[in-house]
Amino acid sequence: MKSLYRRQLTMMVGIMVLSFSLLSAAFMLLSYRYIISEKRDGLGRNANYIAAFTSAYYQQYMDIHSELYKNYVSSIALLTDSHVIVSNPDGQVIYATDGTRFSSYNDNERIPDSVVQSVLNQGSFAGMSNLDGIYPERRYVAGLPVTVKLGGISVVQGMVLVSADASSVSEIWSATATIFFFSAVVVLLIAVVASSLTSAYQVRPLKEMAEAARKFGRGEFDVRVTGYESRCDEISELADAFNAMANSLEKVESQRSEFIANVSHELKTPMTTIAGFAEGILDGTIPPEREKESLQIIVSETRRLSRLVRRMLDLSRLNALSENTLTAQEQFDLTEVMSQVLISLEGKITGRNLDVDVQMPEDKLMVWGDPDSITQVCYNLVDNAAKFAASGTTITVQITKKDGKAYTTIRNLGATVPPEELPLLFERFHKADYSRSMDREGVGLGLYIVKTILNNLKEDITVTSEDGVTQFTFTMTLA
Repeated sequence: MKSLYRRQLTMMVGIMVLSFSLLSAAFMLLSYRYIISEKRDGLGRNANYIAAFTSAYYQQYMDIHSELYKNYVSSIALLTDSHVIVSNPDGQVIYATDGTRFSSYNDNERIPDSVVQSVLNQGSFAGMSNLDGIYPERRYVAGLPVTVKLGGISVVQGMVLVSADASSVSEIWSATATIFFFSAVVVLLIAVVASSLTSAYQVRPLKEMAEAARKFGRGEFDVRVTGYESRCDEISELADAFNAMANSLEKVESQRSEFIANVSHELKTPMTTIAGFAEGILDGTIPPEREKESLQIIVSETRRLSRLVRRMLDLSRLNALSENTLTAQEQFDLTEVMSQVLISLEGKITGRNLDVDVQMPEDKLMVWGDPDSITQVCYNLVDNAAKFAASGTTITVQITKKDGKAYTTIRNLGATVPPEELPLLFERFHKADYSRSMDREGVGLGLYIVKTILNNLKEDITVTSEDGVTQFTFTMTLA
């Protein structure tokens, strides 16, 4: 398996090698052409100077064998590091110079006919040639005719050929290419090192996250990816998201463990009580006159078990809804739902010597939601208020409208819930310490079910408790 580090490094190196290859090819081609062009133009200028001088000298003195002429041509050849050949119009070499020596050739030394014809017919020659053996190696040659005006007519009196060694051009091009090559190698090495460090810098946190994920699989939920908070890039965002996921997983695992412990505790207590009283009746430990009382306790604990199982089934159903799809919503009258809940709890409210102050609109108040679920929400909240309200006090039920929402408030007078307990009221199996002696029948799931239902409907619920007044308020969207 190829690692991300190798892939990125290989891609970066490949791109740079390809880029430098294309750049070097273009540079070499252009530089070579430029050097050749410069050399050709230089030879052409020198040939033009010598041809013009030769023409003027011949026009004046009718002789080009003087020492003055030879010195002039030798000087140009020396300054330009070139060879000069002067010939007759038919191509026979008169003499030649390399800048230090000025020698004549025998009658057999002739310029090739192709060069002669090019100079005479086209007015110039330029190209690579050894002039049929005059030079031992191929050289760059530029030739021009020497013309003299006789009676107003231009007559060709000879030719001038200027040549340069091709090795000098190659050396210039080779030196330029060498400098470019070494520069490219240095830049490529620097790029490889920088790319390697950058790739390692980017891959390291990914490896740490992979290792942390493997530890999660082994049940180690306390692992976090740290040290990347100051990067301020995508890796930093990924690390933050990864740590957030880790926190969520740890919380879920903690809730799972707590849920199992709570369920075990809630099931164990009534089952132990039932078993104890049943065994007492069977083995005669409990006298006959107390059997009825014991059986009533068994029935009470059995009903408590039934309520616990029913609430857990409700939780399972709500969790399935929240995972798959939102609860189906329809329009219904919130005031009617609340009125039915108050009627169903009338016996419990009256039994605890409580009054109810209802503040609801006289007309229908249509909202969006699931009427069955909201009935359960209202029932749990009113039942909770009746359970913990002080005897002889009043429960307030209020429904108001504001900003497209219906606000339902259930308020009771009783013990004040400590501030640190308020955020925990909606958790599963949570029962505040002050309520344990008052709520022996509860299982700590009512408010959790309320919160779950409202979350599925995208609604909110809040709770406050000050000076003995505890108030729950939830929202519904007006239809």
